[in-house]
Amino acid sequence: MKRAKPSSGPTFRKKIFALGVACLFLVLVVTALFGKKGVVDLRRAQRHLAGLETRVLALEREKAALEAEISLLEKDPRAVEKAAREKLGLAAPGEKVVVLPRDEKK
Repeated sequence: MKRAKPSSGPTFRKKIFALGVACLFLVLVVTALFGKKGVVDLRRAQRHLAGLETRVLALEREKAALEAEISLLEKDPRAVEKAAREKLGLAAPGEKVVVLPRDEKK
């Protein structure tokens, strides 16, 4: 009687197939995490977007304050005088301007 050879064909093929699927899965996971438009890139873009949204809010508040100042300057002559004194250092005729030295510690 002849001994039957153990058939290594189908089990070997199954192992190769399983190894191929595992490698493909590993490549997909690495690409999804670190590839272009991957999770890491997405997180970085989300942080950048949050920073830009914060900057937009700050600029909108600044714009609103400047629009309020413009409106006040257009309507109130005393506001124009006050702005000229504070921002430009102007004085009315006959007034004396006293300039104090700045505190260097601040």
